Amino acid sequence: MNYPRYKYIFAFFDFCVVFMSFVLSAYITKNILNKNVITYDNDALTYITFLIFSIVFILLFQNNYLYKVNVFLTRAPHVTAIIKSFIYGTLLLILFSFVIKFNLLLSSRVFVLCFFFTGMAGVSLVRLFLLKPFYMNFTKILNNSVVLIVGAGKSGRLLAEKLIFENFYGIKIAGFLDDNIEKDDIVFKNIKCVGKINEIAESVKKYKADEIIIAIDNIGYENLMKIIDRCTKLEKSVKLTSELFNIVPEKIKTDTYSGIPVVDLSPKVNRNINYFYKRIFDYSAAFTGIVILSPVFLIISILVKLSSKGEIFFTQIRIGKDGKPFKFYKFRSMLVDNDEAKTREIRMKDFIKNDKKQHEGSSKIINVNNITPIGKILRKTSLDELPQLFNVLKGDMSLVGPRPCLPYEYETFDEWHKRRHSVLPGCTGVWQVSGRSSVSFKDSVVLDLYYINNMTPWLDLQLIFKTFPVMLFGRGAK
Repeated sequence: MNYPRYKYIFAFFDFCVVFMSFVLSAYITKNILNKNVITYDNDALTYITFLIFSIVFILLFQNNYLYKVNVFLTRAPHVTAIIKSFIYGTLLLILFSFVIKFNLLLSSRVFVLCFFFTGMAGVSLVRLFLLKPFYMNFTKILNNSVVLIVGAGKSGRLLAEKLIFENFYGIKIAGFLDDNIEKDDIVFKNIKCVGKINEIAESVKKYKADEIIIAIDNIGYENLMKIIDRCTKLEKSVKLTSELFNIVPEKIKTDTYSGIPVVDLSPKVNRNINYFYKRIFDYSAAFTGIVILSPVFLIISILVKLSSKGEIFFTQIRIGKDGKPFKFYKFRSMLVDNDEAKTREIRMKDFIKNDKKQHEGSSKIINVNNITPIGKILRKTSLDELPQLFNVLKGDMSLVGPRPCLPYEYETFDEWHKRRHSVLPGCTGVWQVSGRSSVSFKDSVVLDLYYINNMTPWLDLQLIFKTFPVMLFGRGAK
Protein backbone atom coordinates (compact mmCIF):
# COMPACT_ATOMS: atom_id res chain seq x y z
CA MET A 1 0.00 0.00 0.00
CA ASN A 2 1.41 3.36 -1.07
CA TYR A 3 0.37 5.57 1.88
CA PRO A 4 2.37 8.22 3.80
CA ARG A 5 4.33 6.79 6.71
CA TYR A 6 2.36 8.68 9.36
CA LYS A 7 -0.83 6.82 8.37
CA TYR A 8 0.75 3.48 9.22
CA ILE A 9 1.87 4.87 12.59
CA PHE A 10 -1.63 6.16 13.39
CA ALA A 11 -3.19 2.87 12.31
CA PHE A 12 -0.78 0.91 14.51
CA PHE A 13 -1.66 2.99 17.59
CA ASP A 14 -5.39 2.76 16.80
CA PHE A 15 -5.15 -1.01 16.47
CA CYS A 16 -3.33 -1.34 19.81
CA VAL A 17 -5.86 0.87 21.62
CA VAL A 18 -8.89 -0.95 20.19
CA PHE A 19 -7.41 -4.37 20.94
CA MET A 20 -6.53 -3.37 24.52
CA SER A 21 -10.04 -1.92 24.91
CA PHE A 22 -11.48 -5.35 24.11
CA VAL A 23 -9.18 -7.00 26.65
CA LEU A 24 -9.82 -4.34 29.32
CA SER A 25 -13.59 -4.49 28.79
CA ALA A 26 -13.56 -8.26 29.17
CA TYR A 27 -11.58 -7.95 32.43
CA ILE A 28 -13.85 -5.22 33.86
CA THR A 29 -17.02 -7.06 32.94
CA LYS A 30 -15.91 -10.41 34.36
CA ASN A 31 -13.84 -9.47 37.41
CA ILE A 32 -15.33 -6.17 38.54
CA LEU A 33 -18.95 -6.38 37.40
CA ASN A 34 -19.09 -10.17 37.84
CA LYS A 35 -20.70 -10.81 34.46
CA ASN A 36 -19.83 -13.94 32.49
CA VAL A 37 -18.93 -12.23 29.22
CA ILE A 38 -16.57 -14.60 27.46
CA THR A 39 -16.09 -18.33 27.16
CA TYR A 40 -12.59 -18.52 28.59
CA ASP A 41 -12.31 -22.22 27.81
CA ASN A 42 -10.82 -21.16 24.50
CA ASP A 43 -8.47 -18.23 25.04
CA ALA A 44 -6.99 -18.51 21.54
CA LEU A 45 -10.41 -18.07 19.90
CA THR A 46 -11.17 -15.16 22.20
CA TYR A 47 -8.05 -13.21 21.25
CA ILE A 48 -8.37 -14.09 17.56
CA THR A 49 -11.86 -12.58 17.67
CA PHE A 50 -10.52 -9.44 19.35
CA LEU A 51 -7.78 -9.27 16.72
CA ILE A 52 -10.20 -9.56 13.77
CA PHE A 53 -12.57 -6.92 15.12
CA SER A 54 -9.67 -4.58 15.85
CA ILE A 55 -8.76 -4.77 12.15
CA VAL A 56 -12.41 -4.12 11.25
CA PHE A 57 -12.28 -0.93 13.32
CA ILE A 58 -9.16 0.24 11.44
CA LEU A 59 -11.08 -0.19 8.17
CA LEU A 60 -13.97 1.81 9.63
CA PHE A 61 -11.56 4.55 10.67
CA GLN A 62 -10.24 4.64 7.12
CA ASN A 63 -13.79 4.81 5.76
CA ASN A 64 -14.56 7.76 8.04
CA TYR A 65 -11.43 9.65 6.90
CA LEU A 66 -9.64 9.43 10.25
CA TYR A 67 -6.30 9.04 8.47
CA LYS A 68 -6.62 12.25 6.47
CA VAL A 69 -4.53 15.06 7.94
CA ASN A 70 -7.21 17.69 7.39
CA VAL A 71 -9.54 15.64 9.65
CA PHE A 72 -6.83 14.58 12.09
CA LEU A 73 -5.73 18.18 12.78
CA THR A 74 -9.27 19.33 13.61
CA ARG A 75 -11.16 18.70 16.83
CA ALA A 76 -14.93 18.56 16.21
CA PRO A 77 -14.80 16.63 12.86
CA HIS A 78 -12.14 14.36 14.38
CA VAL A 79 -14.23 13.44 17.44
CA THR A 80 -17.39 13.12 15.32
CA ALA A 81 -15.65 10.65 13.01
CA ILE A 82 -14.43 8.61 16.01
CA ILE A 83 -17.93 8.42 17.51
CA LYS A 84 -19.43 7.49 14.13
CA SER A 85 -16.83 4.74 13.66
CA PHE A 86 -17.52 3.21 17.07
CA ILE A 87 -21.28 3.29 16.55
CA TYR A 88 -20.95 1.45 13.23
CA GLY A 89 -18.32 -0.92 14.61
CA THR A 90 -20.36 -1.84 17.66
CA LEU A 91 -23.46 -2.42 15.54
CA LEU A 92 -21.44 -4.69 13.26
CA LEU A 93 -20.16 -6.57 16.31
CA ILE A 94 -23.72 -7.08 17.61
CA LEU A 95 -25.04 -8.07 14.17
CA PHE A 96 -22.21 -10.55 13.67
CA SER A 97 -22.87 -12.16 17.04
CA PHE A 98 -26.63 -12.49 16.62
CA VAL A 99 -26.69 -13.58 12.96
CA ILE A 100 -24.35 -16.52 13.46
CA LYS A 101 -25.38 -17.10 17.10
CA PHE A 102 -21.85 -16.33 18.27
CA ASN A 103 -21.87 -16.08 22.06
CA LEU A 104 -18.15 -15.43 22.47
CA LEU A 105 -18.68 -11.67 22.67
CA LEU A 106 -22.32 -11.19 23.53
CA SER A 107 -22.93 -13.31 26.60
CA SER A 108 -23.37 -9.94 28.30
CA ARG A 109 -24.67 -6.63 26.97
CA VAL A 110 -22.57 -4.95 29.64
CA PHE A 111 -19.43 -6.00 27.76
CA VAL A 112 -20.59 -4.29 24.57
CA LEU A 113 -21.36 -1.05 26.39
CA CYS A 114 -18.10 -1.24 28.30
CA PHE A 115 -16.13 -1.73 25.09
CA PHE A 116 -18.01 1.08 23.31
CA PHE A 117 -17.13 3.69 25.94
CA THR A 118 -13.68 2.33 26.78
CA GLY A 119 -12.61 2.08 23.14
CA MET A 120 -14.05 5.44 22.12
CA ALA A 121 -12.47 7.20 25.10
CA GLY A 122 -9.13 5.44 24.60
CA VAL A 123 -8.88 6.22 20.88
CA SER A 124 -9.95 9.85 21.43
CA LEU A 125 -7.43 10.44 24.23
CA VAL A 126 -4.52 8.82 22.38
CA ARG A 127 -5.28 10.65 19.13
CA LEU A 128 -6.02 14.11 20.58
CA PHE A 129 -3.50 14.25 23.41
CA LEU A 130 -0.67 12.01 22.19
CA LEU A 131 -0.61 11.53 18.43
CA LYS A 132 -1.78 15.01 17.44
CA PRO A 133 0.85 16.91 19.50
CA PHE A 134 3.47 14.40 18.41
CA TYR A 135 2.53 14.96 14.77
CA MET A 136 2.49 18.74 15.17
CA ASN A 137 5.93 18.82 16.79
CA PHE A 138 7.66 16.00 14.95
CA THR A 139 6.18 16.01 11.46
CA LYS A 140 9.60 15.53 9.91
CA ILE A 141 9.96 12.23 11.74
CA LEU A 142 6.52 11.07 10.61
CA ASN A 143 6.41 12.42 7.08
CA ASN A 144 9.67 14.04 5.99
CA SER A 145 8.46 14.35 2.39
CA VAL A 146 10.52 16.00 -0.32
CA VAL A 147 8.12 17.45 -2.87
CA LEU A 148 8.43 18.56 -6.49
CA ILE A 149 5.71 20.90 -7.76
CA VAL A 150 4.84 20.50 -11.45
CA GLY A 151 3.72 23.94 -12.58
CA ALA A 152 5.13 27.31 -11.54
CA GLY A 153 2.09 29.40 -12.40
CA LYS A 154 -0.46 30.95 -10.05
CA SER A 155 -1.68 27.60 -8.67
CA GLY A 156 1.85 26.26 -8.10
CA ARG A 157 3.04 29.43 -6.34
CA LEU A 158 -0.09 29.57 -4.16
CA LEU A 159 0.46 25.96 -3.12
CA ALA A 160 4.11 26.65 -2.33
CA GLU A 161 3.17 29.68 -0.24
CA LYS A 162 0.65 27.65 1.76
CA LEU A 163 3.09 24.81 2.33
CA ILE A 164 5.85 27.16 3.49
CA PHE A 165 3.82 29.30 5.87
CA GLU A 166 1.26 26.72 7.08
CA ASN A 167 3.32 23.56 6.90
CA PHE A 168 1.78 20.94 9.20
CA TYR A 169 2.88 18.15 6.90
CA GLY A 170 6.65 17.98 7.25
CA ILE A 171 7.06 18.86 3.57
CA LYS A 172 10.20 20.27 1.97
CA ILE A 173 9.79 21.76 -1.51
CA ALA A 174 12.72 20.75 -3.71
CA GLY A 175 11.66 22.96 -6.61
CA PHE A 176 9.29 23.58 -9.52
CA LEU A 177 9.10 21.98 -12.95
CA ASP A 178 7.74 24.21 -15.69
CA ASP A 179 8.15 24.48 -19.47
CA ASN A 180 7.73 28.27 -19.51
CA ILE A 181 10.42 29.18 -16.98
CA GLU A 182 14.17 28.89 -17.35
CA LYS A 183 16.04 26.44 -15.17
CA ASP A 184 17.46 27.94 -11.94
CA ASP A 185 15.14 30.97 -12.12
CA ILE A 186 13.63 31.87 -8.74
CA VAL A 187 9.88 31.14 -8.72
CA PHE A 188 8.86 31.80 -5.12
CA LYS A 189 11.01 32.87 -2.16
CA ASN A 190 14.26 30.94 -2.63
CA ILE A 191 12.64 28.01 -4.48
CA LYS A 192 13.87 27.58 -8.06
CA CYS A 193 12.66 26.02 -11.26
CA VAL A 194 14.71 22.82 -11.45
CA GLY A 195 13.82 21.78 -14.98
CA LYS A 196 11.21 21.11 -17.65
CA ILE A 197 8.24 18.81 -17.14
CA ASN A 198 9.73 16.12 -19.37
CA GLU A 199 12.69 16.02 -16.96
CA ILE A 200 10.51 14.86 -14.07
CA ALA A 201 12.19 11.42 -13.79
CA GLU A 202 15.68 12.93 -13.58
CA SER A 203 14.52 15.54 -11.04
CA VAL A 204 12.86 12.94 -8.82
CA LYS A 205 16.07 10.93 -8.76
CA LYS A 206 18.34 13.95 -8.25
CA TYR A 207 16.37 15.48 -5.37
CA LYS A 208 15.20 12.14 -3.92
CA ALA A 209 11.60 13.34 -4.10
CA ASP A 210 8.93 11.40 -2.20
CA GLU A 211 5.95 13.22 -3.65
CA ILE A 212 4.94 15.01 -6.85
CA ILE A 213 2.19 17.62 -6.77
CA ILE A 214 0.75 18.65 -10.14
CA ALA A 215 -0.54 22.25 -10.07
CA ILE A 216 -0.64 23.47 -13.67
CA ASP A 217 -2.82 26.36 -14.87
CA ASN A 218 -4.43 26.64 -18.30
CA ILE A 219 -4.05 23.06 -19.48
CA GLY A 220 -6.39 20.72 -21.34
CA TYR A 221 -7.49 17.29 -20.16
CA GLU A 222 -5.39 15.39 -22.72
CA ASN A 223 -2.11 17.11 -21.84
CA LEU A 224 -2.87 16.87 -18.14
CA MET A 225 -3.44 13.10 -18.48
CA LYS A 226 -0.07 12.69 -20.20
CA ILE A 227 1.66 14.48 -17.33
CA ILE A 228 -0.20 12.33 -14.79
CA ASP A 229 0.91 9.19 -16.68
CA ARG A 230 4.52 10.37 -16.68
CA CYS A 231 4.39 11.00 -12.92
CA THR A 232 2.56 7.82 -11.84
CA LYS A 233 5.10 5.63 -13.66
CA LEU A 234 7.76 6.85 -11.21
CA GLU A 235 6.11 4.94 -8.33
CA LYS A 236 6.02 8.01 -6.10
CA SER A 237 3.11 9.66 -4.32
CA VAL A 238 1.32 11.79 -6.95
CA LYS A 239 -1.25 14.43 -6.05
CA LEU A 240 -3.12 16.93 -8.17
CA THR A 241 -4.73 20.30 -7.61
CA SER A 242 -6.59 21.41 -10.72
CA GLU A 243 -9.93 22.96 -11.57
CA LEU A 244 -10.36 20.18 -14.16
CA PHE A 245 -10.66 17.70 -11.26
CA ASN A 246 -12.82 19.88 -9.00
CA ILE A 247 -15.62 17.30 -9.13
CA VAL A 248 -13.50 14.86 -7.07
CA PRO A 249 -13.22 16.93 -3.84
CA GLU A 250 -16.85 17.99 -4.36
CA LYS A 251 -18.07 14.38 -4.33
CA ILE A 252 -15.35 12.57 -2.37
CA LYS A 253 -13.51 13.42 0.83
CA THR A 254 -9.92 14.20 -0.20
CA ASP A 255 -6.79 15.48 1.51
CA THR A 256 -6.17 19.22 1.74
CA TYR A 257 -2.85 21.01 1.99
CA SER A 258 -3.49 24.12 4.08
CA GLY A 259 -7.04 24.37 2.75
CA ILE A 260 -6.18 23.52 -0.88
CA PRO A 261 -7.90 20.27 -1.98
CA VAL A 262 -5.48 17.75 -3.49
CA VAL A 263 -6.55 14.62 -5.35
CA ASP A 264 -4.43 11.54 -4.73
CA LEU A 265 -3.63 9.77 -8.01
CA SER A 266 -1.04 7.31 -6.72
CA PRO A 267 -1.78 3.61 -7.41
CA LYS A 268 -2.27 2.04 -3.95
CA VAL A 269 -1.97 -1.65 -4.80
CA ASN A 270 -0.01 -3.56 -7.42
CA ARG A 271 -2.26 -3.74 -10.48
CA ASN A 272 -1.74 -7.48 -11.04
CA ILE A 273 -2.48 -8.33 -7.40
CA ASN A 274 -5.56 -6.11 -7.41
CA TYR A 275 -6.83 -7.65 -10.67
CA PHE A 276 -6.42 -11.15 -9.20
CA TYR A 277 -8.34 -10.15 -6.07
CA LYS A 278 -11.11 -8.46 -8.05
CA ARG A 279 -11.72 -11.50 -10.26
CA ILE A 280 -11.95 -13.87 -7.29
CA PHE A 281 -14.24 -11.49 -5.41
CA ASP A 282 -16.35 -10.75 -8.51
CA TYR A 283 -16.97 -14.41 -9.34
CA SER A 284 -17.81 -15.43 -5.77
CA ALA A 285 -19.99 -12.37 -5.04
CA ALA A 286 -21.85 -12.52 -8.39
CA PHE A 287 -22.58 -16.24 -8.01
CA THR A 288 -23.77 -15.76 -4.43
CA GLY A 289 -25.86 -12.75 -5.46
CA ILE A 290 -27.60 -14.66 -8.26
CA VAL A 291 -28.43 -17.57 -5.94
CA ILE A 292 -29.76 -15.35 -3.14
CA LEU A 293 -31.65 -13.01 -5.48
CA SER A 294 -33.13 -15.76 -7.67
CA PRO A 295 -36.66 -15.16 -6.23
CA VAL A 296 -36.27 -11.45 -7.05
CA PHE A 297 -35.16 -12.32 -10.60
CA LEU A 298 -38.27 -14.51 -11.01
CA ILE A 299 -40.70 -11.87 -9.69
CA ILE A 300 -39.21 -9.08 -11.83
CA SER A 301 -39.24 -11.33 -14.92
CA ILE A 302 -42.97 -12.03 -14.46
CA LEU A 303 -43.78 -8.34 -13.89
CA VAL A 304 -41.78 -7.24 -16.95
CA LYS A 305 -43.50 -9.83 -19.16
CA LEU A 306 -46.98 -8.94 -17.93
CA SER A 307 -46.51 -5.15 -18.06
CA SER A 308 -45.78 -4.78 -21.80
CA LYS A 309 -45.00 -6.65 -25.00
CA GLY A 310 -41.42 -7.66 -25.63
CA GLU A 311 -38.60 -9.74 -24.20
CA ILE A 312 -37.87 -9.93 -20.49
CA PHE A 313 -34.20 -9.08 -20.92
CA PHE A 314 -32.83 -6.15 -22.88
CA THR A 315 -29.55 -7.04 -24.56
CA GLN A 316 -27.17 -4.58 -26.14
CA ILE A 317 -23.61 -4.44 -27.44
CA ARG A 318 -21.43 -2.38 -25.10
CA ILE A 319 -17.72 -1.52 -25.07
CA GLY A 320 -15.61 -3.11 -22.36
CA LYS A 321 -11.97 -3.28 -21.34
CA ASP A 322 -9.51 -2.06 -23.99
CA GLY A 323 -12.37 -1.14 -26.33
CA LYS A 324 -13.59 -4.73 -26.83
CA PRO A 325 -17.36 -5.21 -27.41
CA PHE A 326 -19.52 -7.58 -25.36
CA LYS A 327 -23.21 -8.43 -24.92
CA PHE A 328 -24.72 -6.46 -22.03
CA TYR A 329 -27.82 -7.57 -20.06
CA LYS A 330 -30.57 -5.64 -18.29
CA PHE A 331 -34.22 -6.16 -17.42
CA ARG A 332 -36.28 -4.42 -20.10
CA SER A 333 -37.75 -1.22 -18.66
CA MET A 334 -38.95 0.52 -21.83
CA LEU A 335 -41.44 -0.10 -24.61
CA VAL A 336 -40.03 -1.59 -27.80
CA ASP A 337 -39.34 1.42 -30.04
CA ASN A 338 -36.90 1.19 -32.94
CA ASP A 339 -36.89 4.96 -33.47
CA GLU A 340 -35.86 5.59 -29.85
CA ALA A 341 -32.33 4.20 -30.33
CA LYS A 342 -31.57 6.52 -33.25
CA THR A 343 -32.93 9.56 -31.41
CA ARG A 344 -30.89 8.67 -28.35
CA GLU A 345 -27.73 8.30 -30.45
CA ILE A 346 -28.08 11.80 -31.88
CA ARG A 347 -28.75 13.36 -28.48
CA MET A 348 -26.03 11.36 -26.74
CA LYS A 349 -23.36 12.42 -29.25
CA ASP A 350 -24.35 16.03 -28.71
CA PHE A 351 -24.28 15.52 -24.95
CA ILE A 352 -20.74 14.08 -25.04
CA LYS A 353 -19.35 16.72 -27.38
CA ASN A 354 -20.87 19.66 -25.53
CA ASP A 355 -20.76 18.24 -21.99
CA LYS A 356 -24.25 19.47 -21.27
CA LYS A 357 -26.57 18.44 -18.44
CA GLN A 358 -29.89 17.57 -19.98
CA HIS A 359 -33.35 16.94 -18.59
CA GLU A 360 -32.96 19.35 -15.69
CA GLY A 361 -29.68 18.03 -14.46
CA SER A 362 -29.93 14.48 -15.72
CA SER A 363 -27.31 13.13 -18.05
CA LYS A 364 -29.43 10.11 -19.00
CA ILE A 365 -30.64 10.58 -22.56
CA ILE A 366 -34.00 8.83 -22.58
CA ASN A 367 -37.61 9.38 -23.62
CA VAL A 368 -39.48 9.09 -20.33
CA ASN A 369 -42.75 8.43 -22.18
CA ASN A 370 -41.38 5.08 -23.35
CA ILE A 371 -40.68 3.81 -19.82
CA THR A 372 -43.10 1.08 -18.72
CA PRO A 373 -44.91 1.33 -15.35
CA ILE A 374 -42.78 -1.43 -13.82
CA GLY A 375 -39.78 0.04 -15.64
CA LYS A 376 -40.09 3.27 -13.66
CA ILE A 377 -39.63 1.35 -10.42
CA LEU A 378 -36.82 -0.79 -11.82
CA ARG A 379 -34.89 2.22 -13.13
CA LYS A 380 -35.46 4.28 -9.98
CA THR A 381 -34.06 1.51 -7.79
CA SER A 382 -31.54 0.24 -10.39
CA LEU A 383 -33.07 -3.25 -10.13
CA ASP A 384 -33.04 -3.33 -13.94
CA GLU A 385 -29.24 -3.65 -13.64
CA LEU A 386 -29.34 -6.98 -11.74
CA PRO A 387 -28.80 -9.19 -14.84
CA GLN A 388 -25.34 -7.66 -15.14
CA LEU A 389 -24.32 -10.18 -12.48
CA PHE A 390 -24.27 -12.64 -15.40
CA ASN A 391 -21.89 -10.30 -17.23
CA VAL A 392 -19.66 -10.43 -14.15
CA LEU A 393 -19.70 -14.24 -14.17
CA LYS A 394 -18.78 -14.23 -17.86
CA GLY A 395 -15.78 -11.98 -17.13
CA ASP A 396 -17.06 -9.08 -19.26
CA MET A 397 -17.62 -6.85 -16.24
CA SER A 398 -16.57 -6.33 -12.64
CA LEU A 399 -18.82 -5.45 -9.72
CA VAL A 400 -17.05 -2.08 -9.43
CA GLY A 401 -15.63 -0.03 -12.29
CA PRO A 402 -16.51 2.58 -14.94
CA ARG A 403 -19.80 2.00 -16.74
CA PRO A 404 -19.59 0.41 -20.21
CA CYS A 405 -20.57 2.64 -23.11
CA LEU A 406 -22.23 2.04 -26.49
CA PRO A 407 -20.09 1.66 -29.65
CA TYR A 408 -21.18 5.01 -31.12
CA GLU A 409 -20.40 6.72 -27.81
CA TYR A 410 -16.91 5.21 -27.83
CA GLU A 411 -16.36 6.51 -31.37
CA THR A 412 -17.36 10.00 -30.18
CA PHE A 413 -14.97 9.99 -27.23
CA ASP A 414 -11.83 12.07 -27.10
CA GLU A 415 -8.69 10.03 -26.45
CA TRP A 416 -8.62 10.95 -22.75
CA HIS A 417 -12.24 9.74 -22.38
CA LYS A 418 -11.19 6.27 -23.56
CA ARG A 419 -8.89 5.92 -20.57
CA ARG A 420 -11.91 4.85 -18.52
CA HIS A 421 -11.87 1.63 -20.59
CA SER A 422 -8.41 0.60 -19.43
CA VAL A 423 -10.08 -1.63 -16.81
CA LEU A 424 -13.12 -3.91 -16.76
CA PRO A 425 -16.38 -1.92 -16.71
CA GLY A 426 -18.45 -2.23 -13.56
CA CYS A 427 -22.01 -2.59 -12.31
CA THR A 428 -21.41 0.34 -9.97
CA GLY A 429 -18.70 2.95 -9.57
CA VAL A 430 -17.64 6.24 -8.04
CA TRP A 431 -19.88 8.52 -10.05
CA GLN A 432 -22.92 6.26 -9.62
CA VAL A 433 -22.77 6.50 -5.82
CA SER A 434 -21.58 10.12 -5.86
CA GLY A 435 -24.15 11.61 -8.15
CA ARG A 436 -25.35 9.16 -10.79
CA SER A 437 -27.31 11.22 -13.33
CA SER A 438 -26.61 14.56 -11.62
CA VAL A 439 -23.02 14.86 -12.91
CA SER A 440 -21.94 16.01 -16.36
CA PHE A 441 -20.23 13.70 -18.85
CA LYS A 442 -16.71 15.07 -18.27
CA ASP A 443 -17.20 14.92 -14.52
CA SER A 444 -18.27 11.27 -14.76
CA VAL A 445 -15.10 10.49 -16.74
CA VAL A 446 -12.95 12.31 -14.18
CA LEU A 447 -14.54 10.35 -11.31
CA ASP A 448 -13.92 7.10 -13.20
CA LEU A 449 -10.27 8.04 -13.75
CA TYR A 450 -9.95 8.84 -10.06
CA TYR A 451 -11.23 5.34 -9.29
CA ILE A 452 -8.81 3.70 -11.73
CA ASN A 453 -5.87 5.44 -10.06
CA ASN A 454 -7.10 4.60 -6.55
CA MET A 455 -8.36 1.03 -6.99
CA THR A 456 -8.05 -1.02 -3.82
CA PRO A 457 -10.09 -3.91 -2.39
CA TRP A 458 -11.23 -1.60 0.40
CA LEU A 459 -12.44 1.11 -2.02
CA ASP A 460 -14.42 -1.53 -3.94
CA LEU A 461 -16.14 -2.65 -0.73
CA GLN A 462 -16.92 0.95 0.20
CA LEU A 463 -18.53 1.61 -3.19
CA ILE A 464 -20.54 -1.61 -3.06
CA PHE A 465 -21.93 -0.74 0.39
CA LYS A 466 -22.68 2.83 -0.71
CA THR A 467 -24.59 1.49 -3.71
CA PHE A 468 -27.36 -0.02 -1.55
CA PRO A 469 -28.74 3.26 -0.13
CA VAL A 470 -28.47 4.82 -3.61
CA MET A 471 -30.62 1.99 -4.97
CA LEU A 472 -33.00 2.12 -2.01
CA PHE A 473 -33.69 5.84 -2.27
CA GLY A 474 -33.20 6.10 -6.04
CA ARG A 475 -30.89 9.12 -5.69
CA GLY A 476 -29.99 10.58 -9.08
CA ALA A 477 -31.79 7.81 -11.01
CA LYS A 478 -34.17 8.32 -13.88
